[in-house]
Amino acid sequence: VQLQASGGGLVQPGGSLELSCLASESIFSFTAMAWYRKTPGNQRELVAEISISGELTYSGSVKGRFIISRDGAKNSVYLQMNNVSPEDTAVYYCSARLLSFNYWGQGTQVTVSS
Repeated sequence: VQLQASGGGLVQPGGSLELSCLASESIFSFTAMAWYRKTPGNQRELVAEISISGELTYSGSVKGRFIISRDGAKNSVYLQMNNVSPEDTAVYYCSARLLSFNYWGQGTQVTVSS
């Protein structure tokens, strides 16, 4: 399984950014698709997840600001990031979960700074 994340970059506080993840096979082959993020010295943390049934899960720190979505026809998952803050600065990773096993893509850097 290959997962290609894109869309990272530099964004000002309060701004928006959309990340994209292209999977090498149908996203409906997996239990869930998710976005994680990692900052130096910290463990990778779940940001948002969408299950095969469409159930959404968000971390408390992004709920109400970030939106995870998917397009099955494009084998893609997206993360719309709104009203970002410097605390959202991290490397963001796309993940495909099959039961309890996670496949990982390469990360994309998001930097929130003025």
